[in-house]
Amino acid sequence: MDASTDDSDRQRAVQSVEVGGRLLLALSESEIPLPLKELAARSGLSASRAHPYLVSYQRLGLVEQDRETGRYALGPAALQIGLSALHQLDPLKAAGPVAEELAQETGHMVALAVWGNIGPTIVRLIEARQPLHVLLRVGSVMSIFGTATGRAFAASMPAERLERTDMAAVGDLPQRTPPWKVPRDELAHVKQEMSRHGVMRAVGSPIPGVNAFSAPAFNHEGDAALVVTVINHEGRLHSSWDSPDARRLLQAARSITLKLGGNVKRHPSSTPPRK
Repeated sequence: MDASTDDSDRQRAVQSVEVGGRLLLALSESEIPLPLKELAARSGLSASRAHPYLVSYQRLGLVEQDRETGRYALGPAALQIGLSALHQLDPLKAAGPVAEELAQETGHMVALAVWGNIGPTIVRLIEARQPLHVLLRVGSVMSIFGTATGRAFAASMPAERLERTDMAAVGDLPQRTPPWKVPRDELAHVKQEMSRHGVMRAVGSPIPGVNAFSAPAFNHEGDAALVVTVINHEGRLHSSWDSPDARRLLQAARSITLKLGGNVKRHPSSTPPRK
């Protein structure tokens, strides 16, 4: 057997599994149980073709049918599979390929940050295509309100969680010991900007001549699991909200949210036009 034949065999699929899988995906995308006719239509099948799959899925516990209405919903086995997938999910592993693709396509430095006990912490850095001399490394803790990364986290979480942080400030904010009070006016401002644009930006601050855009990625519980940031010199990374780089970052954040089982409706479909 030659190599091409071997590769073809390894890629061979079972069509009936793919067809039946469309029914499960349609149920997962619906907020309410569906009647057979509508479920079949959403799956691109006739009702007569969809029904045998649903009978088998009921036997496996993947689907259940309401006896009174006849509507179909995902069953307990589907829930167990989903929960197991979430428990096995590593957010950084899920985000890594997306971040690498973002860096390759844009040429910018890309950073992934998580919320640590002292605030936003860089856990992955992908260097820019052209030299970018910034004092940023894995383990760096970012200012909560003084950086795009920190503001993206602040805009995506309750004030109570911010106040539970061991140290409120890094960089340009004065150091305090807990408890500390979140500046509510500043918090309202960043939440408004996030709601309007889906991303946060830093223009020449805290590093003069360097711009950054940041966007959160959400998990299945609606929390900001991590923040993705693109960074580069102002001549390479335009600061307008509707720039191609801002839109591409938002697309990357949506992709990671989808991988984490989060609700992509938390992200706008694109940054709105400049005002």
